[in-house]
Amino acid sequence: MKKQFKLGVIGGGFMARAILQGAVGSEFLRPKKIVVADPSQAALDKLEEMGVGRTRDNRFVAENCEYLLIAVKPQNFPAVAESLQGIAVEKVVTIMAGVRKQKIAAAMPWTQPKIARAMPNLPCSVGAGMTALDLSDFDDVDDCAFIHALFDNVGNVLDVAEEKLNAVTGISGSGPAYVYMFIDGLIRAGMAQGLTEDEAQTLAINTVAGGAEMVACSEGKPIEELISAVCSKGGTTIQAVESFRRDDLYGAIDRAVAACVRRAEELSE
Repeated sequence: MKKQFKLGVIGGGFMARAILQGAVGSEFLRPKKIVVADPSQAALDKLEEMGVGRTRDNRFVAENCEYLLIAVKPQNFPAVAESLQGIAVEKVVTIMAGVRKQKIAAAMPWTQPKIARAMPNLPCSVGAGMTALDLSDFDDVDDCAFIHALFDNVGNVLDVAEEKLNAVTGISGSGPAYVYMFIDGLIRAGMAQGLTEDEAQTLAINTVAGGAEMVACSEGKPIEELISAVCSKGGTTIQAVESFRRDDLYGAIDRAVAACVRRAEELSE
């Protein structure tokens, strides 16, 4: 039987809104084909301008949608699953960090949904996101195309196996925070060398954005070659690069990512 809504969403937080803005703004989905449930009226009010359906009733959403997007914090999932007792949910997409498909299925033993796991990141809110997607439960071409498009509209998508999603969390899921810290460090350093905050911020943001774009356009050229291309023997850049190496910049990054992945694994247990 055809459902009233193409997409139902449980959880109306920041990331859910970003995904929906991409879907509606690109005209991939009409607002009337979307319904969102959240216990917070304030969260629902933020969706008003988008024109999507809004409710506090999880069951209404699950019963009346073709695809169910679960966009709540991992610790809130058990209560969500309990609220859906007895409902035959067929297609689930989840953006919950660390919550494996096996755990989701075990919490909903009365039904056997196909489950896709997605790990989007914060830049999805400006259409420049990176989403890792496990679609291994789905074999229907139309289902895969729909779920892919949901995230294509807020950035780039990479298909990965579920067992790699914790590593994805350490790189792209949490990675924007590392980039923000590096930009902040450049701004602070620039100000310490006499630049105004606005000057330092403009230089730092555009340099990081341009550097990332150059890596993306380098057609497989090793990053070490790009680093060497900026450095000249006895010049200025090599002094900074050697300072980073003495301070074990790569080691610090590796340890930070490993700590993030460990936490994701803890959440998976």
